[in-house]
Amino acid sequence: MTTAPVLVLLDHTDAGALRPAVLELLSLGRGIGPVHAVWVGGALAPSAEAFAALGEAGVEQVHTVAVGDHHPRLTPVVAQALAAVAAAVGPGTVLLTSSFENKEVAGRLGVLTGAGVVVDATGLEQVEGRLVVTKGVFAGTWTTRCTVRTPMAVLAFKPHAAEVVPAAAATTPAVVAHDVVVTGSAARVVLVERTERAPSDRPDLGAAQVVVVGGRGTDGDFSAVEDLADALGGAVGATRVATDEGWIDQDAQIGQTGVTVSPRLYIGAGVSGAVHHRGGMQSAGTIVAVNSDPEAPIFEIADLGIVGDLFTVLPQATAEIRRLRG
Repeated sequence: MTTAPVLVLLDHTDAGALRPAVLELLSLGRGIGPVHAVWVGGALAPSAEAFAALGEAGVEQVHTVAVGDHHPRLTPVVAQALAAVAAAVGPGTVLLTSSFENKEVAGRLGVLTGAGVVVDATGLEQVEGRLVVTKGVFAGTWTTRCTVRTPMAVLAFKPHAAEVVPAAAATTPAVVAHDVVVTGSAARVVLVERTERAPSDRPDLGAAQVVVVGGRGTDGDFSAVEDLADALGGAVGATRVATDEGWIDQDAQIGQTGVTVSPRLYIGAGVSGAVHHRGGMQSAGTIVAVNSDPEAPIFEIADLGIVGDLFTVLPQATAEIRRLRG
């Protein structure tokens, strides 16, 4: 284990709660060095529950960053905030979740600090004192092992890249406040409009442990897909064809130009398995495919393939799951 601190960017909700994937990063960070968490929230502070979770994860310090009148979710602002904390702390590694926004933050942070950057990582190990990161490339057809040779590494991990494991001993993290003056192009970025998503009991698509996806085979009817997702406590996703046709919102699209997911369980219903879509889901733990076409490409990567009508198979599975769960 290195002695340089590990900075973990805390993704959080507008209510001050931590997003689940952050807890994975905190567990991952403890295997590298002492963990310091960074909260960029403007006037919003971590909730009591969030602070308790950080203590259970063994966090030593929580760095809260004020960014003046700038919106704390803007990626150039977050990157400058992280760079300022890194300059004060001198970390060897910065960990982020690999969301669309955070991948931009990682790139900007690399430019600001000269750090090496790896995004969409799925694994981490130490080999002869050097960090080695695993990630898939070329739509998941190759698995690579990368090492960062700069003094600081910026690593963005996909959800479920690590198990959440409480620290052997809980801590009471020290809070260190930072006031960052945002400068340059970042200071000129203005939030013009923000639209809140409609409340949903389903988990966030990018972080869900179970994802049920509908494709062309649904013919626009996602009811069976949604029922199965709700029975499993999972999220609902879609292929590009389904979103292009207007059958479901664009933010449900999974693929190279959509959301990248890596759930424990992926269920594709009426999904052909085109390369574009496979690039966004191929790292799932278990892949189940339901398709009436036995030659569908998705069967090549499926752990379990069911040749059949999704409107017959999915309701039967949903009914049985609900029966077993009482």
